[in-house]
Amino acid sequence: MTVETVKPEDIEKRSFEIIENELKAEGIILPEKEDLIIRRCIHTSADFDYAKTLRFSEGAVDICKELIRGGADIITDTNMAKTGISEKTLSGFGGVIRCFMADAEVAKEAKERGITRAAVSMEKAAKLPGKKIFAVGNAPTALIRLYEMYKEENFRPDFIIGVPVGFVNVEAAKELIMSTDIPFIINEGRKGGSTIAAAICNALLYQMKGQAR
Repeated sequence: MTVETVKPEDIEKRSFEIIENELKAEGIILPEKEDLIIRRCIHTSADFDYAKTLRFSEGAVDICKELIRGGADIITDTNMAKTGISEKTLSGFGGVIRCFMADAEVAKEAKERGITRAAVSMEKAAKLPGKKIFAVGNAPTALIRLYEMYKEENFRPDFIIGVPVGFVNVEAAKELIMSTDIPFIINEGRKGGSTIAAAICNALLYQMKGQAR
């Protein structure tokens, strides 16, 4: 292998050129509306499996963009995802990014009830006014709690980006959300993570702002 000389400002562009070439070599043609989301997940992870495992409910991209355009907030299950999402771009549409994982009251309640902070965070977020996009990249228990509230408490999330990573209940949690009528973008299987959740959000935001790359 030889080392390429690439200007710092051209690194991302070159990365997407490599992705394009490898997709073509594999004969993979991405759906038009989901294309940039999938590419950004591949760019973030260097994992081409996302071209095969990302799942979109009917009209998911348009629904999520309309929510963002209407000022919806994005709720994350990690501060890493919160930090990774372009807050400036989202705020231009009137939304804010929220994460309650470090909230002292959330931690206290989770300990008292013997459940995860992620689950309690979803409960706290559900009580907020306005439209909400839940971007879950770490905790399957967050998805499970959203599903339980949907089934038992007449709460329907406006949109779920469900890409938790790991082994325990990860696949089952994703399947629960996909069994509902909640609009979603979900990665099947064990792969995902906070960086993937942020990448999906940013792909939508950049596309809406006219900065998709």
